[in-house]
Amino acid sequence: MGVLHLRILSPAALTEAVVDVLDSDPAVSGLAVMRGAALRPPGDVVMADIAREGANDIVERLRATKVHREGSIEIDPVPTFMSQAGFDAEVRTPGSSADAVVWAEVAQRSYDESELNWTFLSFLTLATIIASIAIIADSQILVIGAMVLGPEFGPIAALGVALVRRRFVLFGLAARTLVIGFVVAIVTTTLIALVWRALGWITIDDVTGPRPETDFIYSPDKWSFIVAVIAAAAGVLSLTSARVSGLSGVFISVTTVPAAGNIALGTAFGAGSEVWGSMAQLALNLSGMAIAGWATLAVQNAVWSRVSPRRPRAMTRPYRML
Repeated sequence: MGVLHLRILSPAALTEAVVDVLDSDPAVSGLAVMRGAALRPPGDVVMADIAREGANDIVERLRATKVHREGSIEIDPVPTFMSQAGFDAEVRTPGSSADAVVWAEVAQRSYDESELNWTFLSFLTLATIIASIAIIADSQILVIGAMVLGPEFGPIAALGVALVRRRFVLFGLAARTLVIGFVVAIVTTTLIALVWRALGWITIDDVTGPRPETDFIYSPDKWSFIVAVIAAAAGVLSLTSARVSGLSGVFISVTTVPAAGNIALGTAFGAGSEVWGSMAQLALNLSGMAIAGWATLAVQNAVWSRVSPRRPRAMTRPYRML
């Protein structure tokens, strides 16, 4: 059973409107109001348990009251929930909790993961350095480690969210984070590779010689694009359904970070074929993931927009108790 807990800090003047929204919705199984409990803003605390399937409609109606401008709306998943009323609310609400996309949650996560900060740059740079070592050692294990460490999937998924929800500020933030992040990671790794070259730790043969375990990094083909599309679709589904167990498979399926590592090595040795091949691989993967993420979210948005109109009719149907 997918249940979400709402906690709303409401100015006293808006509390009745907030309560009316929640009390009239069939997806709400529990409702409590603590009058005068909020100090900032001065007002009340309203709490409600809702079926995940009805979250988008409820949030939109709450936003219409403007309570989020003067107060706040918090949405938390409930991992364990035992309630007959909760079960009845989920049965009354069309759709499946596993399929429900809570767009407010997805948008918030997209903004968080699209922020260009020291943490993002550090993880992407460290992942790119590991990828370059993997290429030198011709080690698939290290390549996988670099893929898992790379944080680039967050802003890539945010591009799709921005297009589907028409949040173009988010699109700009995500694109900026990806471009600056990869530039910083590649430049830093190139400088480190130049130091290794000066110390005699690596040679041109390490970069351009036979590498049977990692030559896929600079040799893009149709399968690179297909894998990127499938992986991005699976990753977006994992994020929107709150089932993140599939994300590890996404991270080890696409060669964005390894391609960046090979670009750095090729640049350090002036190996143009390595640089251009890896740039093509990077562009192919990024574009495939962005397109697939947008398409997956667009389908989910279209499907869920058909579910919402059926919710009012669900109020009139009888349901059997457990």
